[in-house]
Amino acid sequence: MRKLLNTLYVTKEKLFFSKDGETIRIEEEGVKIAQYPVHNFESIVFFNTTTITPQLLKMFSEHQISASFLSHTGEFLVAIQNPIHGNVRLRRAQYNLSASAQDSLGVAKNLILAKILNARQNLLRFKRDHSDKITSFSELQNTIIQMKSSADSVCKASNDQMLLGIEGDAAKAYFSVFNHLIFSPDFSFGGRSKRPPKDEVNALLSFFYVLLSHDCKAALETVGLDPQVGFYHKDRPGRYSLALDLMEEMRSYLVDRFVLTLINNRVLTPKEFIRMEDSAIILTEEAKKTALAAWQQRKQELFTHPFLDEKIELGLLPYTQALLMARFIRGDLDQYPPFFLR
Repeated sequence: MRKLLNTLYVTKEKLFFSKDGETIRIEEEGVKIAQYPVHNFESIVFFNTTTITPQLLKMFSEHQISASFLSHTGEFLVAIQNPIHGNVRLRRAQYNLSASAQDSLGVAKNLILAKILNARQNLLRFKRDHSDKITSFSELQNTIIQMKSSADSVCKASNDQMLLGIEGDAAKAYFSVFNHLIFSPDFSFGGRSKRPPKDEVNALLSFFYVLLSHDCKAALETVGLDPQVGFYHKDRPGRYSLALDLMEEMRSYLVDRFVLTLINNRVLTPKEFIRMEDSAIILTEEAKKTALAAWQQRKQELFTHPFLDEKIELGLLPYTQALLMARFIRGDLDQYPPFFLR
């Protein structure tokens, strides 16, 4: 199994990154503040304004290090596209599969079925473990039933528009009770809002969804798939559709649970967020550092993968699913096995 390497998150403003031998040299106002061997990292995420030399970008490409650039609000700006490795026949098979409406729908249904059932599993887990803290038990139970019905409907979807409607209804139901999973009186969730996030919970969800999409893109590139050509998310210039597809099945397990832990364990408080002029809520720089440190720790936790039946680090889940996707597209598996929570 592939070794989980670190992701370097750069949150400080106006740093200068350069290549020094086989190391990444970081300077602030002309003074070296850090230096790391390049082989320590598998990806780097830059926030805010950073200067990077072309020589360092070339070294990233040579070592297959994925680099993404995000705004200070956590919004995705641009990513460095590394050369895609692997057999060209794999990518040709991917393009053919994506171009077939019937075959593409089959993969998309598997992805969305996993997304709905995993989100439902989150609700069941909170119902089981925190029944004494949930204020509207009946509403939560009704949503659990509704999401089971949505999951059953996925199998009957005959086209992508039907599937889109089913997924949208399930997501709306899931987030309608998300506030019941928040036990800290300092936080409140009034429904999903994305651009801009209008409360602290949405700010955290959006922030870590972007980071998860970065991990999924990097994983797909590693196994030789084109992250821009998906099955559920259709082609759009500049969009990594397959990365968005892949993250659907794991976002509730990796991100939603993590965000709820940050809030319910009071790792963060509302004082560590800022309201911008456009009413967007963003994390302070210190809050980002705290949350990112916890995220790195979360990715190192071990769990048993339900399909492989072996223990892996959580941070390897995107890579594992990308590998299974490649095996399916190559014809080694009859169908793509999405990640289902047990």
